[in-house]
Amino acid sequence: MATKSSQKRDRQNEKRRERNRKFRGRARTLEKKALTALTNENLEEARQLTADAVKALDKAAAKGVIHDNNAARRKSRMMKRLSALEKEA
Repeated sequence: MATKSSQKRDRQNEKRRERNRKFRGRARTLEKKALTALTNENLEEARQLTADAVKALDKAAAKGVIHDNNAARRKSRMMKRLSALEKEA
């Protein structure tokens, strides 16, 4: 039988898991939308969606949901693609 402290730990972990899913899922969704816009070479939309994705990644990193370096790497890759798209235009 589980102890009271382990039951409490389970409840805490479940709350944290749900909270973390929101930040991680939001970041993933916005990153995917930004990459789609970059692939479709829609410059104005890509700029806006990239900014939104960067904000979501920063927020997830600040909350500790993803590692700071992971967020930085993903932002860097997006910005590199956006920069290449802007040079073409």
